[in-house]
Amino acid sequence: MELQIAHVSKQYGKVWGVRDFSLDIGPGVLGLVGPNGAGKSTLMRILATITRPTSGVVTWNGTDLARSPDGVRAVLGYLPQDFGVYPNLNASEFLEYMAAIKGLDRRAARRRIDELLQLLNLSEVCRRPLGGYSSGMKQRVGLAQALLNDPQLLIADEPTAGLDPEERVRFRNILADLSEKRVVILSTHIISDVEAAATAVAIIHQGCLLAHLAPEALLQLAAGKVWKWIIPSTAMAEVRERYRVCSVLQRSEGVQVRLLADTAPAADAEQAPPVLEDAYLYYIFDHKNGGRP
Repeated sequence: MELQIAHVSKQYGKVWGVRDFSLDIGPGVLGLVGPNGAGKSTLMRILATITRPTSGVVTWNGTDLARSPDGVRAVLGYLPQDFGVYPNLNASEFLEYMAAIKGLDRRAARRRIDELLQLLNLSEVCRRPLGGYSSGMKQRVGLAQALLNDPQLLIADEPTAGLDPEERVRFRNILADLSEKRVVILSTHIISDVEAAATAVAIIHQGCLLAHLAPEALLQLAAGKVWKWIIPSTAMAEVRERYRVCSVLQRSEGVQVRLLADTAPAADAEQAPPVLEDAYLYYIFDHKNGGRP
């Protein structure tokens, strides 16, 4: 199974949401990462056949999505960024309704709903109205509706935004477990989610594809470029002006900054192994400054 994106662009008036985007995606989890407004959601809506590209072609196993959308819709699971529920329905009722919309056999759908409620730890609360669910519980219901038809292509757009750490870990572990025989696209600006689940990373910026590579290859780009440095809190503003600061931790002896630099910022700075967020920030920062095409 393969999803092919060939020179896809989407224009809104004079603004380009996506521009000349090409990518071939096979089984596994693709982490689509980029800043807010980079074009991630626009691309996800095109892949989910919700909107048509201005130009370019998307094919699923050789079939053009724009010309024959029903073929991919039959094997598609989609969790949009702003997933809404009917607050007066309970989880079981809502999933039965969604199964009917998808045209699933009622008896088979009932079995599938029971499986998903158990998989997503919703069985004990499935009779409660959705209006009383937490954000994490609603997201799990959203994932359940996306999985109703046992999709070959699963698209999740910012699925962990607003979730607490425990819910995020549970959610991304489920996505990783589902990916062995599916194409899973995880669109997010939370790099730790990609680090935990993705088998490949695509970086999008201003609607354009900057890179498509394995997580370990992205990490290698930042090797030797990450530093830990303890500074007085009064020096923080100056350090931020001079360097790309990834994170800040308060320490009894001062502020520990984790920053990106080609060489040590000071004699007492220590080199640190990069994590994926460091590598992503290094790539974006380097691109903005003309270091990489």
